[in-house]
Amino acid sequence: MVKIIKRLLSLELPKGKSAFLWGPRKVGKSYWVANHLPGVEIIDLLKTDVWADYATRPALLRERYQKHQGLIVIDEVQKVPALLDEVHWLIENKGLSFLLTGSSARKLRRGHANLLGGRAWRRIMTPLSFMEVSGFDLERVMVSGLLPPHYLSPDPVEDLRAYIADYLKEEVIAEALTQNIPAFSEFLRIAALTSSGLINYVNVARETGVSHKVVRTYFDILEDTYLGFRIPPWKRSKNRRLIQTEKFYLFDVGVSNYLARQKPRIGNPSFGTAFEQYILMELKAYQAYRAPDLPIAFWRTSTGREVDFILGDKELAIEVKGSSRIHEGDASSMAVLSEDGPVRKRCIVCLENQVRHLPGGIEAIPWQQFIERLWSNEFIAL
Repeated sequence: MVKIIKRLLSLELPKGKSAFLWGPRKVGKSYWVANHLPGVEIIDLLKTDVWADYATRPALLRERYQKHQGLIVIDEVQKVPALLDEVHWLIENKGLSFLLTGSSARKLRRGHANLLGGRAWRRIMTPLSFMEVSGFDLERVMVSGLLPPHYLSPDPVEDLRAYIADYLKEEVIAEALTQNIPAFSEFLRIAALTSSGLINYVNVARETGVSHKVVRTYFDILEDTYLGFRIPPWKRSKNRRLIQTEKFYLFDVGVSNYLARQKPRIGNPSFGTAFEQYILMELKAYQAYRAPDLPIAFWRTSTGREVDFILGDKELAIEVKGSSRIHEGDASSMAVLSEDGPVRKRCIVCLENQVRHLPGGIEAIPWQQFIERLWSNEFIAL
């Protein structure tokens, strides 16, 4: 039976301190608040009457809460950007603490909203990690993804269909201030099909039927709403010409596979790409909860040699293989990477049953063990 054990997000706010908590819709921010901050004052801007009160008169926040004791949560704060000026005043003049949750910082940045100038911590909640659940079935996750309601659903495909229709295609379009629904819908499909690949704005524009400038804006929207992220290339090399183009990944493997109309199974061609995306989801969760300043990059030469992920300053190099048998040839790119400067640890994350030690100090590690060792901080010095 699948179930959620405990979310890894930890947020202990000192008295008088505030924080932003960002993350995609349905990731579990409101549930986390309700279960970790019982009895806290919550202003839920998804409620139309609450939104209307504060949208027409942001000063109500100051009038109602300037004598409040304890934490105040404002849920989906991006819906009323002007509230942040009132939050700022209450922090500075009354010493109040706020937790400001949201699924998009785009409207705030575009409208030059008050982001509190360092007065609030910044936290991100990601989809579920292997470490947060029981009954983890890798092939099922490729379909359901790891947003909590989809992971727990008896019919995740129906929930994904509703999520795409109700959120990605409507709220994101509203956020983008665009009415070109067919173009954005097609862009989402192309973004899913090319997820984990090098970004080619011209090709995506050609497939989508809009200009490459519009496509760049679409990619920015997905990042600003935490629905995707760019992974930069590793750029430092002594003697090799490296690719300078970024990669793009959608935030959830289930969303990607639904949009791309794929159901990856172990052994079929689409599984390897989906497995790579899933491992990156674990890396992004670790980054969000344990090491927010940890760089994640990929390494690729102009001749096509590639290592999927490099963490930190070459603290860990990771090659992801959706195979139950790793051969020495699978480590060839790792060997080339090592010729270009030392790497502290190198591993191939795979479907083998036990750890194997390959020539050159490279480990082939079963994916479950890799994740457990990652979260035990074995690979990264914090």
